[in-house]
Amino acid sequence: MAKRKQGAEDLNRHLPALIGRRIFAAATSLAFVIVTVFAITNILPGDAADALLGQGATPQAIAAMRHDLGLDRSVFFRFWLWLWGVLHGQFGYSLLNGLPVADAIRPRLHNSLLLAGASAAVAVPVSLFLGITSAIWRDTLYDRAVSVLTLGMVSVPEFVIGTMAVYVFAVRLHVLPALADVASVHSIGQFLRAFFMPVASLALVTLAQMVRMTRAAMADTLSAPYIEMALLKGVGPARLILVHAIPNAIGPIVNAVALSLSSLLGGVVVIEVVFTYPGIAGLMVDAVSSRDVPTVQACALVFCLTYLLLTTFADIVTILSLPRGRKA
Repeated sequence: MAKRKQGAEDLNRHLPALIGRRIFAAATSLAFVIVTVFAITNILPGDAADALLGQGATPQAIAAMRHDLGLDRSVFFRFWLWLWGVLHGQFGYSLLNGLPVADAIRPRLHNSLLLAGASAAVAVPVSLFLGITSAIWRDTLYDRAVSVLTLGMVSVPEFVIGTMAVYVFAVRLHVLPALADVASVHSIGQFLRAFFMPVASLALVTLAQMVRMTRAAMADTLSAPYIEMALLKGVGPARLILVHAIPNAIGPIVNAVALSLSSLLGGVVVIEVVFTYPGIAGLMVDAVSSRDVPTVQACALVFCLTYLLLTTFADIVTILSLPRGRKA
């Protein structure tokens, strides 16, 4: 008992250091990401001058265009110039139209966050309910049915689900629009019509991953010795789950939710292309095809920063959820 109390006191004392190290690791990862994004985008074949002038352009015209766009400058000079802008919230100017990249990203990021938020609002509560109840009633017919269903959904890529949804609901039944026209949304009914297929396609795969990870975390908690001890002491099922099991499983569950939500980033790219959704992923795909390097760099940083924020938040919640000494 004394050893356990001493361990809890040590954890309380080192808690700020643990959180500080995790934040420092996230900052280090972000610095590595910034360098990597710039390096990868600068070794891509071709550049904006080639994309703007086309294959029939003369070498002199390409050289003049590269000079006008600043592409003939030193790589290190361009990196420090870009890094200075990023640190001040400026991502440079598009090589195609000369407009600030931040102005192009802002409305697209709003649309992507709207799509991801709607998908999370559907996936998170449903997956938590299915995952927790599957762990409670594990090895039953209900648990097997949920496992088979989620395994089937995980096995199907987002673009297959999206394409099938378009074929069934838009082409065959004519009940939903094939394209997600965000500009035409002015009521809840229009929102549901425009977002039903993108949200459903994106939420299904995310939901399946979250259910499986939540079930595993909850099942591990329910198998712990203190749960068995609580049962032997006569603790009721509801109190056992709500007071003893879920609070102790909150760390792994939050990790499962954060990791699943971070997978939305990859799914958003596919879904936005399938439904021609005006989000940041579609902007990044267009920028890659046109070799608009500043836009590609800004979009990649947004994706990486979102992933780092989610995983760092999950790790901090896990640290805070570790058992510590409580005052009597």
